[in-house]
Amino acid sequence: MGHAWGFGRHGGPEVQEFFDRPDPVPGRCEVLIQVDVAGVNPLDHLLRSGLVDGLDGGRPFPRVLGMEAAGTVLARGEDVTGLEVGDAVFGFALTGGGTYAETTVLSAPNTARIPAGLSTTVAATLPVAGTTAVDVLDQLNLTPGATILVNGVGGGVGLAVARLAVARELRVIGTGSTAKREHAEAIGVRFVDYTAENVAAAARAMVPDGFDGIVDLAGGTSLRTVAPLAQAPRDVIAVGDVSVSDLGGRFVERRTDRESLERSARLALDGLLAPVITAVHPLSGAPAALATVENGHTAGKVVIKVT
Repeated sequence: MGHAWGFGRHGGPEVQEFFDRPDPVPGRCEVLIQVDVAGVNPLDHLLRSGLVDGLDGGRPFPRVLGMEAAGTVLARGEDVTGLEVGDAVFGFALTGGGTYAETTVLSAPNTARIPAGLSTTVAATLPVAGTTAVDVLDQLNLTPGATILVNGVGGGVGLAVARLAVARELRVIGTGSTAKREHAEAIGVRFVDYTAENVAAAARAMVPDGFDGIVDLAGGTSLRTVAPLAQAPRDVIAVGDVSVSDLGGRFVERRTDRESLERSARLALDGLLAPVITAVHPLSGAPAALATVENGHTAGKVVIKVT
């Protein structure tokens, strides 16, 4: 039996609960891992709320929260290649196993070995934030000297995008609340505080001819505010709001395979994709960890240290 944090039905934080469950049995193309660290992401509470379909693996309630983790392989299912029992790995729980737990199953094609020199804490932040940052910047395909706006720069994905963009020699302007300024400016971002100034006016004053690319992490009204600042609608890529297509922009094309994970790990080892980890909670602190992310009050990346 292993301890886990999840939810007994779809809904708000009131449906969350701790419970014990037998160690999952890895199915075809799955590995069972001992979880060391789990990453916390906005997607987690969206899945709990029932707003995202297709990522629960058809598993019954109660379901475990969490989509990314790093740990050690305990067992392999059928048709698993490239991973062995005892390997230190990181990856996605794309078949519904969840990661806020002592043990879980990861999708083997979406799991990679942790290279020597990379900690499990950093590795656990890469499946969502790290690979997303690489994907949006590859999709924009901007040349050095181009200017990019990161709308919602203060979270785990936003800071990863900004850091990698700076490493690619792009000029980066980022929007966020006052609490997000310090971390953003520390990596070379020109910061626009949406709580203190008009975002569109301030950003346009910085880049009068329009941005070469916009990465939106906020969605909704905020997306609609910044989208006209792009030189062309197609230069806008959204990570969370699919309605970007209504504005002529694009939704991020995600790559979650092993090759993408290995690439993000190499970038992390080279210091080009260094997550800003601002809070590490024990498994018992999972409610507080998720609440901070769900309320939008966290700067950088939040993780849960399970073992």
